[in-house]
Amino acid sequence: MTTLARTLAFLLGTLCLAHAAPHRSPNILILYADDLGYGDLGCQNPESKIPTPHLDRLAAEGLRFTDAHSSSGICTPSRYALLTGRYHWRKFHGIVNSFELPVLDPAELTLAEMLRAQGYRTACIGKWHLGWNWHDLAEPATAAGVSPPKSLSSDSFRWDRPLSGGPRSHGFDYYFGDDVPNFPPYAWFENDRLLTLPSTPLKLQGSPREGAWETRPGPMTPGWAFDQVVPRLADRTVSWIHEQRDRPGPFFLYVPFNSPHAPIVPSPEFTGTSRAGAYGDFVTQTDAVVGRILQALEDTGLARDTLVLFSSDNGPEHYAYDRFRLHGHRSMGPLRGLKRDLYEGGHRVPLLVRWPGVVKPGRVTPTLISQVDLLATLAAVTGARPAPGAGQDSLNFLPVLQGAPRGPRRNLVHNTIAGAYALRHDRWLLIEHRSGSHTAVPDWFQRDQGFPPHDQPGELYDLATDLGQKTNLYSARPRQVAVLRRLLHRLQQTPARNQIETPGSTSSPADTGGSFGNVK
Repeated sequence: MTTLARTLAFLLGTLCLAHAAPHRSPNILILYADDLGYGDLGCQNPESKIPTPHLDRLAAEGLRFTDAHSSSGICTPSRYALLTGRYHWRKFHGIVNSFELPVLDPAELTLAEMLRAQGYRTACIGKWHLGWNWHDLAEPATAAGVSPPKSLSSDSFRWDRPLSGGPRSHGFDYYFGDDVPNFPPYAWFENDRLLTLPSTPLKLQGSPREGAWETRPGPMTPGWAFDQVVPRLADRTVSWIHEQRDRPGPFFLYVPFNSPHAPIVPSPEFTGTSRAGAYGDFVTQTDAVVGRILQALEDTGLARDTLVLFSSDNGPEHYAYDRFRLHGHRSMGPLRGLKRDLYEGGHRVPLLVRWPGVVKPGRVTPTLISQVDLLATLAAVTGARPAPGAGQDSLNFLPVLQGAPRGPRRNLVHNTIAGAYALRHDRWLLIEHRSGSHTAVPDWFQRDQGFPPHDQPGELYDLATDLGQKTNLYSARPRQVAVLRRLLHRLQQTPARNQIETPGSTSSPADTGGSFGNVK
């Protein structure tokens, strides 16, 4: 046999062995910021006044989506949609308030349950905000109603009992966090129990560095310090990653930050680290925590085998208007609207994906994607086969991660408040409501930005030419409005066919309204 023949035989054998080797699923890390704006990151906004070197590096080492969206403009619904692959508005609209029951049903498949069935170790460290079965802890008098009152004393509960309905009830092997940082009980949770006793009423001293405390009254652990929440969660996340160093099999770690959500309380060492006030300093601290977590992956040798995703649950809070006035920083970047709004700034969010060896570094894609698509995408990544009906709105974006220029999604249904919807289809955005604003807009900002008032029953924008949503075409394009309204109503009644596929199947575009694509 010639040298060339031997070489070819060796390469062919190597390729056959590689093809026959069992699929190795990556570790999966989801970092989920709270109330972070599209324009807060340097990689998203060249004029940002907030240093975000670690997130900018993450973007440079992976793929950045410029047209990514959360399901809602507020906290709980977006978290529900991310974990289930289902639009929140098919079930509910609002947040889980203090001491309210879970929005997740036992029968609903979550990312954690899907991945645990694939052999993953699963953990959630941070803000849960999807509810708990507080009846488990309630004294008989408290438990008499359907749900406990929103403001209760420490004596209303038996804090030493196990508490169900949280992360451990929905696929996570481990949980550590404080549930919701600005809601009672102000205490640390681990798995299904409280680590600290909330034995005193909430006591606030002074003011946060920016905005309001935004806290609800209720029981507090003595000595509770709001500015220590982010450091404690960071320490536990880093420790958990180090604990995985020599453990067999992959892990799924979901880290929902409580920052930069109010109360805006950056640690003293981050004071003055941005040019956008205390909020900017809080974002810089969040970026530093991301850097610590990514460094932990490097230190443990896990980085090359870990798929990392970073996003936010919605746009920035209304303090962003004063931030622009005082510091010249646009947390919403070029977009119109803030948290809660149907405008793009309410739900278009950063989405960064790093996966060494699969995702080409430095890519930027304008393809439309939603956080509901994570379930179908990670099912494709790991070879999971969820039951029919699971992740009913989720589409598979694995080909985009692998280099495809366009994903399967052509439309999204946006919603925050019951009865107010918007439809995104290709370049068009229809707001099927009197206004896309749910958050009050200062008159000075409207004038400064050139947003004209309108007397039309809805709004229509061509985002390809008007990303800032200043020219309402609702009256000028009645045929476009009519077609989009029909599509919106159809999608509200019938979910898209998802793309959770079995290995070896052929991917085809989902039924997301493609027949409307030629309408101009």
